[in-house]
Amino acid sequence: MRYTRMNKKILFAAMTATMLAACGTKPGFEVEGTVTGAEGKTLYLEASTLNGIEPLDSVTLKSDGVYAFRHERPASPEFYRLRLDGQVINFAIDSTETVRIDAPGEGFATAYTVEGSENSAKIKEMTLMQVHMQQEADRLAKAMSNHTIGVNLYQDSLTNMLARYKNEVKTRFIYPAPNTAAAYFALFQKINNYLIFDPFNNRDDVKCYAAVATSMTALYPEAERSKNLYNIVIKGMKNTRAPQSRPLNLPEGKVVEVGVIDIDLRDMNGNSHKLSDLKGKVVLVDFTVYQSAVSASHNYMLRDLYDKYSDKGLEIYQVSLDADEHYWKTTADNLPWICVRDESGVYSSVASSYNVQNLPSVFLVNRNNELSARGETIKNLDEAVRELLGK
Repeated sequence: MRYTRMNKKILFAAMTATMLAACGTKPGFEVEGTVTGAEGKTLYLEASTLNGIEPLDSVTLKSDGVYAFRHERPASPEFYRLRLDGQVINFAIDSTETVRIDAPGEGFATAYTVEGSENSAKIKEMTLMQVHMQQEADRLAKAMSNHTIGVNLYQDSLTNMLARYKNEVKTRFIYPAPNTAAAYFALFQKINNYLIFDPFNNRDDVKCYAAVATSMTALYPEAERSKNLYNIVIKGMKNTRAPQSRPLNLPEGKVVEVGVIDIDLRDMNGNSHKLSDLKGKVVLVDFTVYQSAVSASHNYMLRDLYDKYSDKGLEIYQVSLDADEHYWKTTADNLPWICVRDESGVYSSVASSYNVQNLPSVFLVNRNNELSARGETIKNLDEAVRELLGK
């Protein structure tokens, strides 16, 4: 009888301890699978937070490649990644789900399969789309540097490729389900290290951010990602909001006198630069946004022209429409030509007066300060500049 009572006491104590432990354990998620051909290598589980990458766990892979990580479930949708030899697989967690990710060691970041998470499957699809687009952009950039194609063709091709990509992502991943982790992920993809969807300089892109921010704030009002997205939208709306109508402030009679609409803007040191003061030079007037995927190649082309013809009378008057003043100053600081900024950004009245439809956009002004040509009518910019310098 004593033996039976003792067993009952032990069983009751064990059950009590188990229940207490269960009550103290927070719900979690699991990510498991196999990584083949990577024996002896270390696989890492990391969190992709607003403050950067945070290491969570790791395992040394054995011959069978089996791994399993368990971590506390986030209060709202969050992003994580598996890392192997510098290659990463991004995935999302929004419940106590178990996500299975199988991958080869070779081609780890693209040749993987994912099960158990619809958002993570969509993230994989977008990742492959972005990788393909970056490869095509790299191919175009190499062709441009080898002079197989011209800079204008490169910029047009990249711009059109970005437009197609953004349209597909908007219609398939963002607008149909803006309250999902996949929609959030789509907003922050990059090409050439620039955001594909620009929340500070592009009015249409701000709408995408606003759709996701509204949905996420409604579902997760206290989440840091919701608050951060809301702040991005507020800043983007402010930067791209059309200013109240006001007359363009031009010196009286200047248009008739010089043949171009004069521009008077300040450089990063606060010094004023007038386009009309450059009479006697051939001037390439350039409207641009430095914080864009095509900016580096565009400035590369301008630098080539400037190095070839600046001592023969060419000047470049570059107008930045960047919303981020600090970014403009940092970039323009290394450029040898006149760099000014219109704080009105994409609503610049000067850009409007020049009927700028796309960025970047170039214009050629002859030595008499007369508008000679605009970019879309110039077949070969180098030849057009050389011809004006020879007159």
